[in-house]
Amino acid sequence: MQLLFNQLTYSHIPIKKDGIYIGCISETDAHCFDGAKTIKDCNYTIEGFFVRPTTNWLDILEAFAQNDSNIMPVLNKNNKYVGYYELNDIIHLFNETPFFAEPGGILIVEKGIHDYSFSEISQITESNNAKLLGAFISKMDNDLVQITLKIGNTSLNDVIQTFRRYSYNIVSGHEEDSYIESLKERSQYLNKYLNM
Repeated sequence: MQLLFNQLTYSHIPIKKDGIYIGCISETDAHCFDGAKTIKDCNYTIEGFFVRPTTNWLDILEAFAQNDSNIMPVLNKNNKYVGYYELNDIIHLFNETPFFAEPGGILIVEKGIHDYSFSEISQITESNNAKLLGAFISKMDNDLVQITLKIGNTSLNDVIQTFRRYSYNIVSGHEEDSYIESLKERSQYLNKYLNM
């Protein structure tokens, strides 16, 4: 079993018994075993994760993350093993979405967990003649939430300023943020004036 993992790049290997999928053995577990042990001797380490052919790709991506795996067995509705997905297959699908494929800028905004709304975020973006290509919650910490936005090719400065007016904190620094540049210039001028 250890030799098999040495030849492959998978984190797990699906195991079938009498044509029935019983689970996966992880590379980490396989390398902990005595080299003379068989799969039968290691049944207690088998992990029984899988997805269905009808599972949507975001749920498949979540299954990869939850199981810390780069291979995902696929079972049909009768629980018959029909194959597997590799993590790269799903990443490729993700890369083809407008969130990654379309040109635009990434903006991370932050607000109180009870104070933000996706409808407000969309309204702020679109009221500045920008297109929202995607948004997701990238961090939740105590009372704050961070939302990562992909905004279509446009001047982000107006969008950033509007988010500030609506009490959103701009987490990601962006080269088009003239407000920050203006503050830096004023601060330098003030320091120069105070040091005279």
